[in-house]
Amino acid sequence: MAKLVSFFLLALIAISMVATTVLAADAQYHLDGSRYGPGSLKPSQCLPQCTRRCSRTQYHKPCMFFCQKCCKTCLCVPPGFYGNKGVCPCYNNWKTKEGGPKCP
Repeated sequence: MAKLVSFFLLALIAISMVATTVLAADAQYHLDGSRYGPGSLKPSQCLPQCTRRCSRTQYHKPCMFFCQKCCKTCLCVPPGFYGNKGVCPCYNNWKTKEGGPKCP
């Protein structure tokens, strides 16, 4: 009985390790793959991506204006509605004259 329990626990640990590796590889693909990141979009894809990015802000018009400007230059829009700018360094590092972030 003790051997069966030990085998069962080892099997669970092995399955857990494989699942973690697969999930980590999948997450890496989504960050560095074609979905997000520098050059991941065509200029024609900027409008829908900026619509998604700016959909939850109360400042929709300025958000859309600057998002599209940033997207056409950087060819990427970060995932989500806010933050996540590290995925797109150009989008993240473009600053205003005052030093604030240019891209929403």
